[in-house]
Amino acid sequence: MTAAFDYFIVFAEMRTGSNFLETNLNAMDGVTCFGEAFNPHFIGYPNRTEILDISQERRDSDPHCLIDAIRDTAGLGGFRYFHDHDSRVLDIAMEDRRCAKIILTRNPLDSYVSWKIAQETGQWKLTNIKRRREAQARFEPEEFARHVEALQDFQVYLLNTLQRSGQTPFYVAYEDLQSVEIMNGLAQWMGVGARLEKLDQSLKRQNPSPVTSKVVNANEMIEALGGLDRFNLTRTPNFEPRRGPAVPSYVLGTATPLMYLPVRGGPEREVRNWMAALDGVPEPTLITGMNQKQARQWMRGNTGHRRFTVLRHPLARAHATFCERILTKEKGAFLQIRNTLRRQFKLPIPEGEPDARYSLSEHRAAFVAFLEFVRMNLAGQTPIRVDGHWCTQAQAVSNFSDFALPDHVYREDELPDALPALATLYGHPEPPVPGSAALDRPYTLAHIYDAELEALAADVYQRDYVTFGFGPWRKG
Repeated sequence: MTAAFDYFIVFAEMRTGSNFLETNLNAMDGVTCFGEAFNPHFIGYPNRTEILDISQERRDSDPHCLIDAIRDTAGLGGFRYFHDHDSRVLDIAMEDRRCAKIILTRNPLDSYVSWKIAQETGQWKLTNIKRRREAQARFEPEEFARHVEALQDFQVYLLNTLQRSGQTPFYVAYEDLQSVEIMNGLAQWMGVGARLEKLDQSLKRQNPSPVTSKVVNANEMIEALGGLDRFNLTRTPNFEPRRGPAVPSYVLGTATPLMYLPVRGGPEREVRNWMAALDGVPEPTLITGMNQKQARQWMRGNTGHRRFTVLRHPLARAHATFCERILTKEKGAFLQIRNTLRRQFKLPIPEGEPDARYSLSEHRAAFVAFLEFVRMNLAGQTPIRVDGHWCTQAQAVSNFSDFALPDHVYREDELPDALPALATLYGHPEPPVPGSAALDRPYTLAHIYDAELEALAADVYQRDYVTFGFGPWRKG
């Protein structure tokens, strides 16, 4: 029978019990764990110079060679990996279904305090209880917050990457390490025939007392922890699908080395017209429709270039999208979505093009209904695609990062000053001023705006309001 895995990786962090886990893995016949094989500061263990005849220098130049050596070792080989180890190895292991993923976790407060005590005592392992060094740590709130954030980010990355590739890891908590049954369950999951009769107890727990007795400022720690959002109550759930960076939509100046990364639903027409006027060319001659290779070639060939994008107030963007893509049936409208919204979501808009009978009150009601649809759509509750014209701008900007982040993120109301100032960097002493966006038809946002509409938009687009600091569309 073919073995389930060729090698294994233990995802852990400092002071999570990974040494104890490694010791008991190595106690199993046919299993070998090679320590922190890809620690950037040493290879395997601080006192080693090589693993399987591979030096640290050779490992650093080609991590594949050490992975291959561990894979080819007799029995089942593996290593421990922390979030700050060689990231190239993470990419290799996560894509390899023949690599068994073991994820070891511990209460982050316990691991943090244990780490602080080890720093104080210089004692990172304990094999003889008589040599135990005692010390108390000082709890540092900001340092602990960074510690937790790094752990959470790495754990979420592991979880989501394995979910997307359909792989199942073996989770082990710090407290599970004392169970021989769980260790044997791990052996069975890895496809190893060996079993432990008892755990190797050569390593001793260094700080078994309650965490409040391990710090010199317990009251300060308790107060600081009371302010943590343990259940992530303030997090805005994000169910929007990730898209590619949409490079074909990027716009290049014909002479001035500017690259515009459009956010759909924003002032695209106005920015394109300004770029054309800046270089004295017709708007259709601006360069667009590139693939990633072509865009990178342009970036390499235009030293000093700048990439920029423009955000529109979420309420104004939603209204413009509603008028241009949903309410009308003119060129560019989303006719199929329009029909579905009328038929299934009872969007109160005319079957045909709005005419004089379409009143202001009807327009406001229809726009409110559209915002309610967008709320459901962004939450993944509708079968209709999350279109780029009404996705959050935070997600749109995040998508750019798959290719290249913009150097400048402007707000629409900043453009009359910001774009001319940008142009002066490239020798334009009197650059044109971008024009204002065309008024929405058949009614403008100003015709229907009130506090209730603002509150609805702030609820639907909370992510954008928080991320980019948007306030009310109309101040005062």
